[in-house]
Amino acid sequence: MTLLELREKIGYHALLLGAVALAASVTLAGVDGKTRSGIAAAEQRDLQQSLAQVLPEGFADNDLLKDKVNLKRADGSAVAVFRARLKGEAKGAVFQMSARGYADEVVVLIGVDVGGRILGVRVLKHKETPGLGDKIEIAKGNWIRSFEGRSLGDPTAARFGVKKDGGVFDQFAGATITPRAVVKAVREGLQFFVANQPAIFAVPGKE
Repeated sequence: MTLLELREKIGYHALLLGAVALAASVTLAGVDGKTRSGIAAAEQRDLQQSLAQVLPEGFADNDLLKDKVNLKRADGSAVAVFRARLKGEAKGAVFQMSARGYADEVVVLIGVDVGGRILGVRVLKHKETPGLGDKIEIAKGNWIRSFEGRSLGDPTAARFGVKKDGGVFDQFAGATITPRAVVKAVREGLQFFVANQPAIFAVPGKE
């Protein structure tokens, strides 16, 4: 084989390899795009279902996912607030809060009416100990429903805690840290709502 033939052969292989790599990249990009859109759609469906769990049936007739406002807490963290309306009238709001549990952050979703009364609370994410801390899940018991009907002042600030801390909410045997975290997140959620209530309902419609 001559030097020219060798060069041509090397160039052909390099070109072929480049073409294969380009085709693979395009394919992977397409698959990644479809996967991302599918995950995003699934997350939206899950969020919509979660929103419905913390509001009474028939409480709102608007699309909460499209009727939201982004606000900030005192520490600068962002909070997405989904506004519930019935025939255009403000009825309440739903938002996430979190507090440090035993293993990691416990994220809760809180639904409140315009007066700041809790309509429902659900745990969205946690890594607490199975059989102990996971009793905060609605699927494992009704403890999470003990917040329904509560508000700032009911109970008083001194009593808005677990019973071990002088509060009104039950703790779990061998797992006080987890319910304490949920109570803290809910209490801070109510404080956030009261502090931002004018901003939450000031502008109707979409963000």
